[in-house]
Amino acid sequence: MTQVSDRPSAGTPHPTQTLQVGMLARVEGEGGLHVEIHDGRVTDVQLRIFEPPRFYEAFLRGRAYTEPPDITARICGICPVAYQFSSCLAMEDACGVTVPDHIRTMRRLLYCGEWIESHALHMFLLHAPDFLGYPGAVEMAADHPDVVATGLCLKKAGNDLMDLVGGRSVHPINVRLGGFYHLPTVAELRAIRPRLAAALDDAVATVRLVSTFDFPEMEQRYPYLALRPDVGYPLEGGHVVTSEGDSWPVQEFREHIAEFHVEHSTALHSTLDGQPYVVGPLARYSLNHDRLSPLARELAHEAGLGVTCRNPFRSIVVRGVELVEALVEALRIIDEWVDGRPASVPVPARAGEGFGATEAPRGVLFHRYVIDDAGTIKDAQIVPPTAQNQPSIEGDLRELAERWVALGDHDLGHRAELAIRNYDPCISCSVHAVEVTVHRT
Repeated sequence: MTQVSDRPSAGTPHPTQTLQVGMLARVEGEGGLHVEIHDGRVTDVQLRIFEPPRFYEAFLRGRAYTEPPDITARICGICPVAYQFSSCLAMEDACGVTVPDHIRTMRRLLYCGEWIESHALHMFLLHAPDFLGYPGAVEMAADHPDVVATGLCLKKAGNDLMDLVGGRSVHPINVRLGGFYHLPTVAELRAIRPRLAAALDDAVATVRLVSTFDFPEMEQRYPYLALRPDVGYPLEGGHVVTSEGDSWPVQEFREHIAEFHVEHSTALHSTLDGQPYVVGPLARYSLNHDRLSPLARELAHEAGLGVTCRNPFRSIVVRGVELVEALVEALRIIDEWVDGRPASVPVPARAGEGFGATEAPRGVLFHRYVIDDAGTIKDAQIVPPTAQNQPSIEGDLRELAERWVALGDHDLGHRAELAIRNYDPCISCSVHAVEVTVHRT
């Protein structure tokens, strides 16, 4: 609900206008927005995250090194695979183990399923209503039933793929350190292929649909950060690259990324070498456009995207391109898969520190673990994408509020929420900070 009030500000006759969005709609988790405007100028913007902290890093300490894939998956029901695979990579790094190519390939296939269901959910049910003029997907379905049905079919295709490879679509149970408990067979993969091929047709139509939306003009100035693997578009790993031309291994992320508290958020904020930055679809696309499949690259061009995209409102188009990319990749992997290979490799415990990162639908997800020689976790650190994006979200809101300050209260509040939904923030993923400060007045 959006609330606006005028009150006298101390020491001046000019009123201070406060725009208060008590609970953000169509985002995962609980958060609000606070904007203060004094004498026509924006003086304060806060993305208020008040969802209770979940303390995941704290209760990972003392657990066995084999447990993070199952425990961290519970951080999010929409992107559990991201947490599973980032934890696997970090723990395998600590133990000095590299899994063979076929296991990395199957991880990529499961990750494709997560991208498909997550992008479809956000694009059709959370973000499209903003552009089509509806308060939500239910109201939109009354006038555009085919659009909503397409979104639900795409999401189900992703869920079905996660069911097959991961054992279930929410908090998959087939993932383990070193690989999987079992691998799907060629016959099982070929049985699901027609559903994914049909979903690819829907995804192509989706890119063409969302490219016709009316997008406010804006260009982000922040550095972009994403993973870049040796081959292919980034999903399940790679080294870190930025739009500033920097490149470094995941093991160095603590040298560049600093986490800190702000009073109005139970989730940590992050900076890259001291400044706000952006992770997610825009960063991935802009730093890996050359790695897209020919079909995805052709659709991006047809949709009016250049080799980079810095307008956050066009993120829905970039997600559509990534939806196509995930389906193209899934079909490729299925067509090339062969049976008869081991589902996992041993990962014996040893004392050490390990780092891992993958590309969650919302951006790079970093994990770090320290274990002793018995495999007991001594320290854990998880840096989710929404926490990394929070300073940039607030920066976008400040710029847009200043640009739209003359709008009526309802329109300004609506556009502010739209700007937040550009990032598809997963607030629940972010609120696991260990230190909590409460101020009471």
